[in-house]
Amino acid sequence: MTQATNAAQDLETDRPGNRRRLAFLGVCLVLIGLNLRTVFSSFSAVLPELTSDVGLPGWAVVVLTTVPVTLLGVFAPLAPFLARRFGAERVLLGAMAVLTAGLLIRPSELPGAGHLPTLLAGTALCGAAIALCNVLLPGVVKRDFPHRLGLMGGLYTTAICASAALGAGVTYPVYTATGEWTAALWFWAVPAAVVLLLFLPLALRKHTDPAPPAGGGVSVWRSGVAWQVTLFMVLQAMMSFSGFAWLSPILRERGVDGGTAGFLVAACIVLQMLGSLFAPALAARMWDQRAINVVVALMTGSGFALCIFGPLELVWAWVALLGLGQGALTAVALTMIMLRTRDGHTAARLSGMMQGVGYGLGSSGTLLVGQLHQVTGTFAAAGVLFLVVGSLAAVFGYRAGIKRYVGG
Repeated sequence: MTQATNAAQDLETDRPGNRRRLAFLGVCLVLIGLNLRTVFSSFSAVLPELTSDVGLPGWAVVVLTTVPVTLLGVFAPLAPFLARRFGAERVLLGAMAVLTAGLLIRPSELPGAGHLPTLLAGTALCGAAIALCNVLLPGVVKRDFPHRLGLMGGLYTTAICASAALGAGVTYPVYTATGEWTAALWFWAVPAAVVLLLFLPLALRKHTDPAPPAGGGVSVWRSGVAWQVTLFMVLQAMMSFSGFAWLSPILRERGVDGGTAGFLVAACIVLQMLGSLFAPALAARMWDQRAINVVVALMTGSGFALCIFGPLELVWAWVALLGLGQGALTAVALTMIMLRTRDGHTAARLSGMMQGVGYGLGSSGTLLVGQLHQVTGTFAAAGVLFLVVGSLAAVFGYRAGIKRYVGG
């Protein structure tokens, strides 16, 4: 029965109209990925100017920088349910509409109340929308590109990395050109709105997803394979969020000047994009993924530790090791969603579990690094933490890389 279904899907895919639809869908998925991290990096890029102008209290800065990440975990489990109810494309369309609205609301000013309420509301909307997109993208790729998992996985994960780089690199020049931090943040509603309009005809034409498997499908929460993949994601996320938050302060504490530290962080992001582009294709071609999971986990953990403990003369090498490892690690962790499931419905459920738990617990890495630094006065303890987390990621990556499927 499965072979007959796959053969029918292959015949459908071979039709010129369906090939064009799939190509357009693939472009839209990549463009959606390009909008999923600008919320984080654009806010950080103008945070000093925003804080000075608005007079944000300390608690508000903490909330505005942590709420989006927290919401990634809160809303992720809802995405598979919404997709079954309305269809994945329509939920993605709705999420892009909410993201656009959140980006428009965020820099606005509420008469009599100032910027803080709109900053909070807009940021919350953006976090919820990104959570839904994060979860549904792997399921759509699994469903519509089963023979191009490596290519599509690499393209959309690279787009997500590029999104962070664009937010960090473009926001401040827009602020410099306009003199307004509000304009610099409003700018990011434009690409989100463009993707919304491009995706609109495709999403409305897609009425329903294929029916889920009989019996309601696989229970990912009772699957040992699903938990191994999820723990791999948790440990990956701990290192990933720590890198976003702490790489520059780590380098500055070691005596690297601000300009050089900025170049090093930028180089790290570029190398993350390179790693995320090639790692999914390599992982998909391998018999199993044990070797690549272990290697990229150890590269990331040791790259972090060497940025703290290694000779400063070789700091470019340490940053290169970290960037390539972290980009590849994030990409292969997301690729596990597609490689460890047999259908799009199970992929969406695993994605919801994996990203809900992963982002919910993974953000604790940033907090741990900050607490360790506050208690000890240095990043040395954090270096040991990175080695431990990288080693644990290698262990669970090895288990997650064994060739088997959620649900048997």
